[in-house]
Amino acid sequence: MAGCSGKNESPLFFESNRKAGQAEAPVKDVPAELLSTQKAFSAVAKQVTPCVVNISTISKKKIVQPFFEMNPFFEDFFGAPQTRRDKSLGSGFIISKDGYIVTNDHVVRDAESVQVKLSNDKVYDARVVGGDPKTDIAVIKIKASDLPVAVLGDSEKLEVGQWAIAIGNPFGLERSMTVGVVSATGRSNVGIETYENFIQTDASINPGNSGGPLLNIHGEVVGINTAIVAAGQGIGFAIPIAMAKPVFTQILQKGSVSRGYLGVTIQPVTEDLARSFGLKQAGGALVNDVLKGGPAEKGGIRQGDVIIAFNGTTVKDPSHLQRLVAEHGVGKSAKVTVFRDGKTVELAVTLSNMEAAPRQQRESSGAGEQGGQGDLLGLVVDDAEQGGVVVVDVGRGSAAAEAGIRRGDVIVSLNRKKVSNSAEYQRIVQQAGRGGSLTILVRRGDASIYFALRIK
Repeated sequence: MAGCSGKNESPLFFESNRKAGQAEAPVKDVPAELLSTQKAFSAVAKQVTPCVVNISTISKKKIVQPFFEMNPFFEDFFGAPQTRRDKSLGSGFIISKDGYIVTNDHVVRDAESVQVKLSNDKVYDARVVGGDPKTDIAVIKIKASDLPVAVLGDSEKLEVGQWAIAIGNPFGLERSMTVGVVSATGRSNVGIETYENFIQTDASINPGNSGGPLLNIHGEVVGINTAIVAAGQGIGFAIPIAMAKPVFTQILQKGSVSRGYLGVTIQPVTEDLARSFGLKQAGGALVNDVLKGGPAEKGGIRQGDVIIAFNGTTVKDPSHLQRLVAEHGVGKSAKVTVFRDGKTVELAVTLSNMEAAPRQQRESSGAGEQGGQGDLLGLVVDDAEQGGVVVVDVGRGSAAAEAGIRRGDVIVSLNRKKVSNSAEYQRIVQQAGRGGSLTILVRRGDASIYFALRIK
């Protein structure tokens, strides 16, 4: 019997007629907006990828011997401490045709050698121009010319839901592109850097993406990819380019960063504190101490003021104020708006250099809460040598204990009235009575802290 005819055999595979094959595409009419979006992403990748670089570093780190290294005879028996050579990978983007590159400070910090690989696979040795650990921004330089450069955008105009595109080298996988949206802006108190104002995005950011650009749909750099939440999926953070530009501009100009200094210690304004100070809502930064001889003291800022605006910008919280002051610049005058005794007061303050500011050591004193009856607040107090009253004991479960007052704290004012001794203290507490509220200023070590509580 003859074999089957080849004409009746099924093909091994079906190729699209869009590639000169015989089969039609499963979806004939793709929506025009999808094709347009896809084309836009491809255009961003094509135009921007040449500006993105792969950074590899080698650093020498000491191997810690925790049980023996502190012994004075350690080196006599074991020799000099051993070191290991660590390799790391990161990303960056070119900002000038002659080879200046922006990246994260943690990518190149303590590096013995830095190498940069371009998208055309050329490799260059790089030198670190300068870095700023407080914002995690650094600039490096390669000897090259006529390089493609990134275009910086406007991160101030970013809105939640806009497209976000990350290009970098995650896990060493060069020139990888991921797409997502801007999940949030103005993220602070994340605990990553000293000054935080992050863009949050769900565009995949992984180890190796650090220092690479976060782009908008126009291919403009709106952020510098910096960190991920290891326990979370789709949570990445980027430094807004508006925050980064003043930093890397200073690094380019002088190799270091100078910041404005106000000379106050501040704390958040809770709902209870807002009510006790007569504010309509919580917000701003409460001045719990004014450092002697600093710009704030010279400008008339007082302990107990709530800073509600800085140069016309409403202050959200202490970290926001820190960032505004730092970015304003050294030697510049600033308009500071404070809420004081139920009124708004405008002050002019000339900022000094943070690096020249004296270091303030603030250590909390006193132990944990102790048992005891105490007064209406649950406190046992005694006259303090330097004025005010010292907390000798704190009753468990008392209003003072719940507010966070500790043994060793020195109460210096109640309801913004100075307390000189225990007699004055008791009189003010008794006047407030049960159900009354008190704003208490305490001195703890070198720090001053406000507490708001209601007497039970």
